[in-house]
Amino acid sequence: MTKYAFDENALKPYLSLPVMQRALFATVEKLYGLRFVRVLDGPPLYHPDVELYEVREPTGKDGEERLVALFLHDNYARPNKQSGAWMSEFRMQTRNWNTLRFGEGADVMVTSARASDEQLPIVINNNNFAKGAAGEPALLSFDDALTLFHEMGHGLHGMLSSVTYSRLSGTSVLRDFVELPSQLLEHWLSSTDVVLREHAIHYQTGEAVPAEMLAQLGRARKFNLGFETVEYTSCALVDQALHSLPQEAIDSLDLATFEREELERLHMPEGIVMRHRPPHFLHLFASSGYAAMYYVYQWAEVLDADAFDTFLETGDVFDQPTAARLRKWVYSSGNSVEPGEAYRQFQGRDATVEPMMRNKGLLEVAA
Repeated sequence: MTKYAFDENALKPYLSLPVMQRALFATVEKLYGLRFVRVLDGPPLYHPDVELYEVREPTGKDGEERLVALFLHDNYARPNKQSGAWMSEFRMQTRNWNTLRFGEGADVMVTSARASDEQLPIVINNNNFAKGAAGEPALLSFDDALTLFHEMGHGLHGMLSSVTYSRLSGTSVLRDFVELPSQLLEHWLSSTDVVLREHAIHYQTGEAVPAEMLAQLGRARKFNLGFETVEYTSCALVDQALHSLPQEAIDSLDLATFEREELERLHMPEGIVMRHRPPHFLHLFASSGYAAMYYVYQWAEVLDADAFDTFLETGDVFDQPTAARLRKWVYSSGNSVEPGEAYRQFQGRDATVEPMMRNKGLLEVAA
C-alpha cells in the first residue's frame, strides 16, 4: 500500500457483486453473443440464494434466439457449503443422448446424432462470497472479481461445448486445457481496464471508478511476481521429481532430505521458500488427477497470456474474428480435437512464453 499508494479496500465499493455480475455477463455477450436471461418463475431451486439463467444467442433470423444452456449462479457462502470456488455440470452437452438398442441383449448400439437430438448442458458456478450487511450488496476484492470471471471461463467451457459424445464434452480435457478457458477470461479484468472503466461504479454514489485507482491497481499487481513465480515453480518441479522416483526409492524415502537435496539441485534462491511444503501439498496426495501435474496452471498461463495477446494485437479486446476462432477451437471442441492441434487451429502457431513473462514483468530479466 505504501509503495504503490493502493488501498484494496478503497476499490471494493466499486466492485459490488451485482455490478461485477453485470460486467461479467456483458463481457461474455460482447465476445460470444450470449445473453443471460434471469428465470424468476422457473423450477424450484435448492437454495434461495441460487439464481437460474437461460443462456441464449441469436439464430441469425430477425430477433430470434436459441437456447444454448441453463446456468446457475450460487455465489454466497453459507453453513455446510463446500469452501472455495468451482464449476460443475448437472448435465453435459451431447448429441447422442437418444440411443436405441436393437435385439434383446444385443451388443450393438445405434446412436442418432441429429441436431434435434442434442442435449443442452446445465452448468453451475459456485463461489463463497460474504454477504453484505442488511440492505447492502456483497463487496468483492479484486481477487474475488477475478474468481467470478475465472469460474465463468469454466462455465463457458461447458455451456459452449459442441461435440457428439458426452465423454468428450466441455471440460473433459487435459488439465492444462481445463484451466485455459478459465484463466483466459480473467484477462478482461487483469490485463485491460476496458471492462472496469465501463462497469465498475460505486454502489452508493454511482460514480465510476477513478482512472488513477485503476492505474495504481495495475502497478501494484506486478509487485512480488518474481518471488511468487519461483515459489510456485519450485513446487511444480519437486512435485514432478517425487513422482519420477522408482518404487525402491519411495520405500526408503526421507521426505525432508529429498526436499532439501532437490531444492539444492534446482539452485533454489535463498530467501524464497516453496509455496507448499510436501506434507500439506494437497495436489500431491488428493488424487491421481493432479499427481505430478501442479505445473499445469503455469503452462495454462503460457497459453492464456498468448491467447489474450492475440486480442491485444488486433487493437480490440472484443475482436469478433478472434473470439469466433477461440469459441470454435477452445471453448466448443472439448476433447474431440487433440489440445495442441486445437490451439494451433485457433492461433495459427504454437504458444510462446513471452506474453506470460511480460505480464509478470519478467521479460527484461529473462532476456
